Amino acid sequence: MRPDPDPVGPGQESVWAYPRPAFAEATTRHLVVRHRGITIADTRRGVRTLETSHPPSYYFPPADVAMDMLHPTPHRSLCEWKGQARYFDVHVGGEAIVEAAWAYPDPTPAFACLRGYVAFYPHLFDTCLVDGERAQPQPGGFYGGWVTSDLAGPFKGGPGSRFW
Repeated sequence: MRPDPDPVGPGQESVWAYPRPAFAEATTRHLVVRHRGITIADTRRGVRTLETSHPPSYYFPPADVAMDMLHPTPHRSLCEWKGQARYFDVHVGGEAIVEAAWAYPDPTPAFACLRGYVAFYPHLFDTCLVDGERAQPQPGGFYGGWVTSDLAGPFKGGPGSRFW
């Protein structure tokens, strides 16, 4: 059952206007990931993926990520549109954040712009910012979307949203 989209306020975009299947686009928004006061990623050259009912997931170019903090894990998952993802533990300030980031080393042709870029689960870090605004994690903990005040939902991931 599809829910009724929330009203769209001034300066907002509705996640219900995002396409299915998903697509990716470049963004110049200032994206930052910090943990324990240490910056892990900081870019204005990101890519965001958009899919109906999901807040954007943001991908950082490797040149703008402290790649020495990322340690590959054996975990993999498959996205029907993007291809096979590999996961990374993030080591920061003496802490290992398990499977906190992912990338598509060999994405499908439609998502070639993601090759080598890294995304982060916002619920696992102290601070994830979009143009200075603290992003909230997409509900449910499974998806990696970043919820900001310029988005209108509701957002997939919470209870009862499995078949949206």
